[in-house]
Formats: sequence, structure tokens, C-alpha cells
Amino acid sequence: MATHNLSGLTRRRLLSAGTVGLAGLVAGRLSGSDGRPKVERPRATSGDVVQPDWGERLTVTVGTQKGDLVGATDKPIQAAVDYVARLGGGTVHILPGTYRLDNAVYLRSGVRLLGSGDESVLIKTPSISTNLAEDSDWYDQEVTLVDAAGFQVGDGVCLQATNPDTQSTEVLKRTLVARSGNRFKLDRALRENFWVKESPTVSKLFPVLSGEEIEDIVIEKITLDGNKANNENLNGNYAGCIFLQDCNRIQMRQVTARAYNGDGISWQICHDVIVEDSHSHGHAGYGLHPGSGSQRPLMRRNRLEDNELGLFFCWGVKYGLAEENTIVDNHRFGVSIGHRDTDNLIRNNEILRSGEVGVLFRKERGRAFAPHRNRLENNRIIDSGAEEGIGVDVQGETESVMIVSNEIRETRGALKRTGVRIGAETSDIQLVGNRIVGFSQEVADLHNA
Repeated sequence: MATHNLSGLTRRRLLSAGTVGLAGLVAGRLSGSDGRPKVERPRATSGDVVQPDWGERLTVTVGTQKGDLVGATDKPIQAAVDYVARLGGGTVHILPGTYRLDNAVYLRSGVRLLGSGDESVLIKTPSISTNLAEDSDWYDQEVTLVDAAGFQVGDGVCLQATNPDTQSTEVLKRTLVARSGNRFKLDRALRENFWVKESPTVSKLFPVLSGEEIEDIVIEKITLDGNKANNENLNGNYAGCIFLQDCNRIQMRQVTARAYNGDGISWQICHDVIVEDSHSHGHAGYGLHPGSGSQRPLMRRNRLEDNELGLFFCWGVKYGLAEENTIVDNHRFGVSIGHRDTDNLIRNNEILRSGEVGVLFRKERGRAFAPHRNRLENNRIIDSGAEEGIGVDVQGETESVMIVSNEIRETRGALKRTGVRIGAETSDIQLVGNRIVGFSQEVADLHNA
């Protein structure tokens, strides 16, 4: 087995990466550390990201019985979000109660969504589905349903069809904004063809909370229920209890995301996302899904359990930190990292009773796509897989991975179980100071097989 020190992957390098971007630029301007005069007395100047530290901002309350806005659906919550955003940002405080959603709550930049912990529950209503009765072309902004029973103006819907050229599935999320019988107008044009010969469907499917092209959002102390038993599946590239696309500087704390027929919390091409002290469980998909191209995610002190997979690094996720998480009883993998996911640090986590593998470094389509220069440090990886389970499995042409000071243990009997498996095509994989106990084979190095 080849070993190599990762001279470029240090704790300081990984953590300092999180200061790059707007926060670092703002700090430089305020302190004068970049050579420009220090900002001694910031003022609110049009278009300037440097702002005074305002002691008070607008708060709007939403409640089922009382509040600035009253109601038990998505509509008063959405109205509060839009109102606060229009006035430059602030807090939407969701008072105790159960709110039944027929559409996602679409977040806006500069808005803090604050719940009341377990007492504020946003639950998705059951999904329904039907086929399209007529063709809709890419430029159309309407659809005609075979059976419109149960669909209403204001509903969030998902349109799906097979692309006749690529055979891939086209997935679009829209809102129904007007109707005449079985014909519904959409909030936006389709921009894809939905032709009856491809058996397109329209379903009442949407994330509980959604954000696209927004920034500086806080989500705190709220419970989100995907109502998995009464909803069709919608995968984590499009939905979840929380779904974010092309966003920056998002903070999520003390969030409970449960029972979505898809992912719990998913973000795609989103940078500087923080998820702390949250509980994501009971999902058909992934507990946390830092998605394609997301830079510098921070995932700390979360509990991820009873999902298909606990923590999934998707595609090109870099300079991330996952620490002090409890990742338990996930049906396939505790942690999975793969396609161009490089320079990440996974440390001080409890990864227990994963269904197949505790930590998987995925086999990708070649060396250029593999998860290089990642560090797995000081984790407890216990009781992974069935009788041929593996604690840590490094596959494909993965290079320069450090596996340091982990406890990798099997308590159920050795059987055919393996502590660490190193694939034959890997290189520069270093194991240092690990405690590997209870396996039929502590380290399987396939270079020597």
C-alpha cells in the first residue's frame, strides 16, 4: 500500500477557506487590513455591503390563532416572508401551531425564518398526481390535466416527463396561478416540451422550504415534516424538507427535518452553507446533501438517522467541514464522498450502524473525477454493514486521502467484515494511528490481492 503525507491539506488551510468571499472582503474593509483606511463609522449607503450593526430589524409574527398574520397554511407565512424582504430584511417568527402547506414557502434574501422549536410544525399536504391531457410546448405557460380533482390555484406542482432525445427525466417545479376547468396557468413558462406521447405527469410535489438565487438567510428552531407516507418520491436534486439552489451564506440551526420522500436538507451550487445542531431523520433519501459545486459547507453537531444515507457529498463539493455529527442507523452509508469532492475534512463524528459501509469514498469514472485530498480524522465508525460490511471503503482512483486516529470497531462478531478496504487503483492513501478492532480483516489492501 502506497502512503503519502498530504502536505497541502492542513486544518488551517481547510478552515481558513471558509473566510474567503464576501465575509472576508467585508472584514477587510472594516478593519483596514487590506491597506485601505479602516471604516470607523459605517453608514447605510445605497448598494454597499458594509452596513452598521443595526440593533433592531423588522419582525413579523405568523400564528394559527394570533399574530400579525393569521392562518394555518403556507399563504400567511409566504406573505410575511415577502413583506419582510420588501422592507430590507428581518425576522418572520412562526408561532406555535401546525401549518399545512399546499406549496413551498419560498425564502427571500435577508430574511430570518424563526420558529418555536417542536411547537412550530410545517407539514406538507398529501401529493396527488395525474397525466397531461394535451401537449404543452416549451414556450407555453399552461397545462391541461386529465383529472384536475384536488388541484387548486396556488398549489405547488412538479411536472415530469421523459425527454424523447436523451431518455432522461425532465423535472420542473411550478405554481398553479389561474384555472379554467382542467386548464391551469403556471407562474412561469415551461421552457421544456411536455408532450402527451411521453406520458408526462403533474404532481402536487414541492419542498417544504425553498430558495433559489438568494443570500444571507437564517432558518432556526423550526420543525419541517415531509409527510413521507402520503407523498410520492421526489429526489434531492429538486426537493427536500429544505431545498436551496444557487444560494450564498445560508445558516440553519436547530432545525428538525423529518420524513420527506426524498432528501432532508439539500443544497445545490450553494456556498458557505452552515447547518448546526439540527436533526434530519426518516427520509427516503439523504439526511444532508451538500450538492453539486457547493463550496465551504460547515455541518456541525447534527443528528442524521434512519435515512437512506446520512451525509452525501455530491459533485465538486470542496473545502467542507463535517464535525461532531451523530450519524446513526442509515440504511446504506453513513457518509459518502465522491465525484470531484476534494479537500474536505470529516472529523470527530459518531458513525454508527450503517447498513452497508460506514464511510465510502466512491468509485467514479476516472482519476480526474475521484475524491482526492480528503481527511478522515478521529471518528468513531462502529458496526458497519451486514456480514460482509466495511468500516471505510476507499474505491476507484482516489488519491491522497488521510485516515487518521479513527476508532473503527465491530462489536457483532468478525464474520467476513473488513475495517478498511483500499482499492487496487487508489494511491497515496495513508492510515495513521487508527484503532481497528473486531474484524476478520483489519485492512484489506487490494494492491496486494
